[in-house]
Amino acid sequence: MTTKSILLAIALLLIASPVFAQGGGSSDLKLPAAYIAMGIASGLCGLGQGKAVASAAEAMARNPAAQAGIRGALILGLVLIESLALYTLVITYIAKP
Repeated sequence: MTTKSILLAIALLLIASPVFAQGGGSSDLKLPAAYIAMGIASGLCGLGQGKAVASAAEAMARNPAAQAGIRGALILGLVLIESLALYTLVITYIAKP
């Protein structure tokens, strides 16, 4: 079964190679890649922000005396996390044709 799938993959690569050799069409993949990157960055930023807020809330509940320091570190961390999404948004605007 594995040799059959390897031979099939090689045959598909040999058949598809003339398609990649053509230079007539303009297949610019920068813009879709930038949009996919923006989606991934936004999703991971959301996950990171949720984890940071949950950890800060837990830390404030454990040690109420350190609430001001935890809040300052939380805000700085959220700013840095959000900057990743904003930089990716700028890249999507730069990648436009």
